[in-house]
Amino acid sequence: MASKLIQVQSKACEASKFVAKHGTSYYRQLLEKNKQYIQEPATVEKCQELSKQLLYTRLASIPKRYETFWKELDYAKNLWKNRTDLKVEDAGIAALFGLECFAWYCAGEITGRGFTFTGYYP
Repeated sequence: MASKLIQVQSKACEASKFVAKHGTSYYRQLLEKNKQYIQEPATVEKCQELSKQLLYTRLASIPKRYETFWKELDYAKNLWKNRTDLKVEDAGIAALFGLECFAWYCAGEITGRGFTFTGYYP
């Protein structure tokens, strides 16, 4: 067990050194590649405008998402009606999806409690 811990620690140290050495060049390369998305000059007014654009774009997409939600719900209802035709693979995928949702719920609860497993801080 101790040897595994040492291996993990050495790998983490190597990764840290790699990021420290190559992080800035990757950052510069990423910015250069995506410079068409950067707003110059970055003023408060421009940031507020972009914020409003994002908000209203999201609001405009609600009807399409609403329609998609009902289509997916109808598909799920149809699957439930024809559940005798389901294969074991489909049931397994559904079970794994449910398990993943539960795991994300647990992770959120633990994070919300301040990374404790036993309860909330007073």
